[in-house]
Amino acid sequence: MAFTSYKQIGAVLKEYNITSIKENYIVPANLPIRDYFKEELEYTLTEVAFDDSEYIVCETLIYPILREVSKSYKDKFTLWSHKSIEYDAKLCGTPDYILAKRSPLGIEIFEEPLFVTVEAKKDDFIEGWGQGLAEMVAVQKINNFSDSQTIFGIVSNGKLWEFGKLKGNLFTKNMKSYSISEIEQLFGALNYVFQQAELELEAMDG
Repeated sequence: MAFTSYKQIGAVLKEYNITSIKENYIVPANLPIRDYFKEELEYTLTEVAFDDSEYIVCETLIYPILREVSKSYKDKFTLWSHKSIEYDAKLCGTPDYILAKRSPLGIEIFEEPLFVTVEAKKDDFIEGWGQGLAEMVAVQKINNFSDSQTIFGIVSNGKLWEFGKLKGNLFTKNMKSYSISEIEQLFGALNYVFQQAELELEAMDG
């Protein structure tokens, strides 16, 4: 059973004995957006048929936004695209994007621990979170994280972004979603997630 076999979040909660709650835990952290990026995003939104497939959503919207935010953290993390991970026969597959610790040996090395998984879904957020939470569980187990350490997850169709986190056996889904039409708020939410991942990394290294 791969990540794609989980069609809704309830199946993951039941199989791995995870409790789910909803609350607004994200505190957007301001991150200036370059004018050039805004111009490129506007062009994509008006001139590219990004609704055509998940692949186009990934390459034209989700990845450019993640890449822009990740630039502020390039000394700590590497952003991986479509990198396969496997914990066991049930928890395996290919998240669309993963934020992982940057290896001291170079950017070619897929280094653990992993901190953030990103799943692109054309419009099916129910299936997206089933798959996304399964990916988060896999990362938690691959990292051998304790109950005090947190994994972060994102599900997006490019236009709308939803956020969740897994700490021990508690999954928290942020009630507020963020829209690409309010790009400053979206960048702030993503920057918050990256900051929290950085704090997790520093606690491990410290």
